[in-house]
Amino acid sequence: MGRSFIKMHGLGNDFVILDARDVPLVLDEAACRRLADRHRGIGCDQIVVLERPLPDSGPTLPSDSADVFLRLFNSDGSVVSTCGNATRCVAQLLFAAEGRSRVTLQTLGGLVRAERVAGGHVCVDQGVPRCAWEAIPLARDVDTLRVPLAAGSLQEPCCVNVGNTHAVFFVPNAEAVPLETLGPGLENNPLFPDRSNIEVVQILSPTQLRMRVWERGAGITQACGSGACAALVAAVRRGLTERAATVVLDGGDLAIAWREEDQHVFMEGEATLVFRGEVDDALLNGEPSGS
Repeated sequence: MGRSFIKMHGLGNDFVILDARDVPLVLDEAACRRLADRHRGIGCDQIVVLERPLPDSGPTLPSDSADVFLRLFNSDGSVVSTCGNATRCVAQLLFAAEGRSRVTLQTLGGLVRAERVAGGHVCVDQGVPRCAWEAIPLARDVDTLRVPLAAGSLQEPCCVNVGNTHAVFFVPNAEAVPLETLGPGLENNPLFPDRSNIEVVQILSPTQLRMRVWERGAGITQACGSGACAALVAAVRRGLTERAATVVLDGGDLAIAWREEDQHVFMEGEATLVFRGEVDDALLNGEPSGS
């Protein structure tokens, strides 16, 4: 016996997607780690469980006629509030399955509206970024435009919440930063009560940024949609770029725009189906191999 899954990626940021709308599924941290293991499991950066929309819980978790609720986990089993690349992938699935061009996704980080656009891309409305220290959240009241934090050559990030916490460091050369060394300590710095995603960003031009990312709970990934949004918001706040730009990631490019009239951030990019399969229940339940 097993459960069907879908493997997708957004610019190399890859996901195992499980549909629990009809047959409930409860995953603990150990099950998530087994699924995400690239040698003994399926392998992914994050796990996405599709569920029926949760009841409206006020401004922190509105339903507003959402089509599906996304329960998101990192590869280490920790919970994710939202994920830009994952929302694009799920939207692409719903477009194909239901013949629609617009969907509304419910996440712990809020509602995400997605639309099919030219070239088979998906455009996602990430909502209004939060820049106040308590909304990011940070552990104390500091200037979020230049946060007093440093590690190695990295210093004074701009912090922002785009459904989850981000610390954006501007650097002269993103390729030269030892992110694999600096990322773990910065992610878990006491300044971030919920931990943080860490971005290093090089300004190539007023309309192009180069970004590398250390994702909270997943490590270095090839792309991070919410991180790309955070990078542009931070760059605009610092006066470094225009309000629309291409963010160049290890896995490809995302088009990001921070609309002035309503302050919403929009992300456009690819979402790719890799394969469909069936995962053995033993992997989900932790039973001995061959039982």
